[in-house]
Amino acid sequence: MYINSVGFYLPSGRVDNDYFKNVNGLSADWIIQRTGIKTRTKCTEGENVNTMGFEAIDNAIVGLPYDVTDVDVIVAAHYCCYDSVATLAHEAQRRYKIKGAKAMYVSSACSSFINGLEVIEGYFASGKGTKALLVCSEHNTYYSNEEDPKSGHLWGDGAVAFFLSKDKVADTDIKILDVFTEGLGDTGRGPGGVILRPKENGIEMPDGRDVFLYACRYMIYALNHSLENAGLTIGDLKKLICHQANKRIVAQVAHQLDKPMDDFLNNIEECGNTGSASAAIVFAQNRDKFEKGDKVALMVFGGGYSCGCFIVEC
Repeated sequence: MYINSVGFYLPSGRVDNDYFKNVNGLSADWIIQRTGIKTRTKCTEGENVNTMGFEAIDNAIVGLPYDVTDVDVIVAAHYCCYDSVATLAHEAQRRYKIKGAKAMYVSSACSSFINGLEVIEGYFASGKGTKALLVCSEHNTYYSNEEDPKSGHLWGDGAVAFFLSKDKVADTDIKILDVFTEGLGDTGRGPGGVILRPKENGIEMPDGRDVFLYACRYMIYALNHSLENAGLTIGDLKKLICHQANKRIVAQVAHQLDKPMDDFLNNIEECGNTGSASAAIVFAQNRDKFEKGDKVALMVFGGGYSCGCFIVEC
């Protein structure tokens, strides 16, 4: 399976740490020390999951080596929704006139993007698709409760889009060496670790300590499985990208892997936690910096719980 083109979108709106002093009582220094976040992205008037998704797709189309209408599988993979009936996948199908394609929505918290990738891999393997669009858009600030001192200050908005093909299409294609995911609903606090209840308190993280503990453990777990599946060692990787939930989590993963922080790419300082789009956005932001043959691993942990990793070769 190959990545033919990538695109991303980050809203122009920014919320800095000083904003939260009078909202949930947290100081700017405390937030930076505990999370690494300095600002977070926020949708402006008229923006939502769908509009951000379209922007990311438009950004990816610029480098697409075939017509967008050649796509036969569309997967929207995220947990925030603008309209949970008419999904972003169907909205994209209509907007880009992708007639006859399969279109669906996949959600598994912050593992959603990688699970969407695995769904597409399955369609390719079964012969039911050859070209796909995977789009992930998270409007966290639409749901977040800024007054919540446990997690109200974490969230940012953003979107990412990958075009993929079963077979190599162009010399610029990025080869996916392995995709690994696993559900962890029976682990730790599991389904209660992170919750999103629109009519109640929005996004909440009742026990951040539990999330921190299992995120560190299972991102490494997923990475090791993916490396083994691909016949690689960690020394073969040029860069690593973690789910952008908390800079301290990334630092702990780096420590446990005995890798310097310079080997990890991040955007959490500027963007905050952009949910299941976060790791893929970081990859898209840095796409042009990778050289031929560079191998990059993206690993995630999602509330619920779940984990995943995929490894690419540029």
